Amino acid sequence: MARLFCCITVLHLLLLFKLNISAAGVVGVNYGMLGNNLPPPNRVIALLKSRNVTSLRLFEPNHDALQALQNSGIKVILGTLNQDLQMLGAPDPSFARSWVSTNVIPYSKTVHFRCISAGNEVIPSDLAAYVFPAMKNLKAALNAAELAYIPVTTCVSTAILGASYPPSRGEFSKDSSLVMRSVAAFLAANGSPLLVNVYPYFPYVDNQEEIPLSYALFNSTNVVVKDGQLEYRNLFDAITDAVYSALEKVGGASIQIVVSESGWPSKENGDIATVANAQMYVNNLIAHVSGETGTPKRPGKSIESYIFALFNENLKPPGTEQNFGLYNSDMTEVYPVDFTH
Repeated sequence: MARLFCCITVLHLLLLFKLNISAAGVVGVNYGMLGNNLPPPNRVIALLKSRNVTSLRLFEPNHDALQALQNSGIKVILGTLNQDLQMLGAPDPSFARSWVSTNVIPYSKTVHFRCISAGNEVIPSDLAAYVFPAMKNLKAALNAAELAYIPVTTCVSTAILGASYPPSRGEFSKDSSLVMRSVAAFLAANGSPLLVNVYPYFPYVDNQEEIPLSYALFNSTNVVVKDGQLEYRNLFDAITDAVYSALEKVGGASIQIVVSESGWPSKENGDIATVANAQMYVNNLIAHVSGETGTPKRPGKSIESYIFALFNENLKPPGTEQNFGLYNSDMTEVYPVDFTH
């Protein structure tokens, strides 16, 4: 996540994820595993399956989770480890072929892969140069395995933006533009989405004097930002549309954004990161993306989005990072979530 503007009882199991998302937009969850007290993947996947959760993001191949996901009907965004990007993008594509052979092919008939993500939030960084070649090698490996229907993409934070306000002025930063131009060309040519982590929490924390809390929490009934003919009542839409504007400027107008992460911490930052604010943000987010409002720049359809995160993870850095979960490690809910929009 980037700091930028722009037995556990049967009762506990029954409390989790009372979902009904088939009639509206796709709302999934991020299944992070940076905890030493989390339930095993087979129990988690069984739980999600029983509650009709249809979409999930895994940050890296976890074979216990992939085995549990077999024949579950759950769509999976599968990420690669950032430290594998250099080998995945090497001129010799053998590592990418091996990665696909190990992590995708054995599950390809029983797991619905929504897409493969080459890395997470490495643009801009020293690893950024490997993202595009890694995407190409992974796509070639999938094609060779007759899995061409699985899209290949990458996941970015809003650190890619050099300008984000107003949304129509969104453009990639100097450090990101060259890589993002190549990435966008690849995505557009292959009809693949761009995964974007969208966190109104961070720009609000960094600029509370100018950003109303209601604008960050989807609670504003008034227009807060007017951008030409477009009107913004929430920061989530403004951030998303800034990325759309940046994509348009590099020939990526056809690319769909999938919001791969969005959430709000429930403690460890005074009266900002509270259970009440987290509950309000996540429930309002689900209602917003599940409908057909879209964003001002891309109206008329739901926004495929993934809530961050499933669990509070105690091996993440102390503070708010450990407190984005919908549920504690014992599967008790941190706060109620209504996925039935």
